[in-house]
Amino acid sequence: MQPRITDLKAGHHAMLAMYALQAAVDKSGLEQGLIDLVKLRASQINGCAFCIDMHFREAKSRGESDQRLCLLSAWQNAPGYTDRERAALAWTEAVTLIADTHAPDDVFAQASEQFSEAELANLTLAIVAINGWNRFSIGFRRTPAAVK
Repeated sequence: MQPRITDLKAGHHAMLAMYALQAAVDKSGLEQGLIDLVKLRASQINGCAFCIDMHFREAKSRGESDQRLCLLSAWQNAPGYTDRERAALAWTEAVTLIADTHAPDDVFAQASEQFSEAELANLTLAIVAINGWNRFSIGFRRTPAAVK
């Protein structure tokens, strides 16, 4: 597969907006490990190889375990995730798949038990941001580094 656009800076204003969105997520106060899981899970759902590779590597570099990363696509049936992480992952799936789920009340209630309203807004912003990055990467066929 060949990249369609090799330099995302070609869309200067679009990239500035995406970087500003990401900066807001980074300054949100949410735990970095939680954001890492959200980024990776949304990227898995969307099938974004570039982002899966990047966020897997970032999470590993910050000390995330191989087991938790490998089990992430089956988090509902796997041990080792906190209630807060489970609520964030359920909300990530609901918002990423919004056309199918319409963000169900029970998933929102679960998230509301673990996150304040401000945190829930910031979590949703993180989900929106990674879904945006996924769409740029998938749409322009960005590819991860060669597998060795």
